Amino acid sequence: MHAPAILTARTAPDRSEHRRRLLEGMAGAVARKGYADVTIADIVAEANVSRRTFYEHFDSKADCLMALYVSASRHALQVLRDAIDPRQPWTAQVEGAMRAYLGYMAGNPALLRTLFIEILSLGGPGLAVRRQVHRELAEFIQRTVGTDQRRRQRLPYESALALVGAVHELVLERIEGAGPARLEGLVPSVCDLVRRIVGEEGRATN
Repeated sequence: MHAPAILTARTAPDRSEHRRRLLEGMAGAVARKGYADVTIADIVAEANVSRRTFYEHFDSKADCLMALYVSASRHALQVLRDAIDPRQPWTAQVEGAMRAYLGYMAGNPALLRTLFIEILSLGGPGLAVRRQVHRELAEFIQRTVGTDQRRRQRLPYESALALVGAVHELVLERIEGAGPARLEGLVPSVCDLVRRIVGEEGRATN
């Protein structure tokens, strides 16, 4: 199984390349074995680097998994950002963004266990990282979607966070049932959910 490409900065070529390979190695190893059975040896073998190189970047396999979770989640958020087209009607923007987001997830099955299942096995630290990512997604929704076109009232943070959680649970249920390939079938349900929470007067803004 080939590990997915992970979005990372490349400011220092050797160091950033090693980090990228380690994150991809973790994704591939987790997809193949499940996080509980993954060892440092598995990760460095997937990444084709030394154990010493691993410990130059991460303190533990848990540290590496959390870094992978943050990197992949921010890549997914960028997919959402790029899919927003303010020239389109609001409902079309929602559909396009959700189709792009769920398509990205479906196209990266090796990441799905990390993003929706394995991060929970880390206990408190994993939940803290998950909360941070969900907060970033909720803040993006707040910045992007207005519930009142005339007053440009922002969607309440709690509503945006509830939307993030609802979409997360729909995706989790789908990958545990029909599988990742069927994720894009959630687009109509997710779009309906967004419209109900945001309201028909919502719109996307720059």
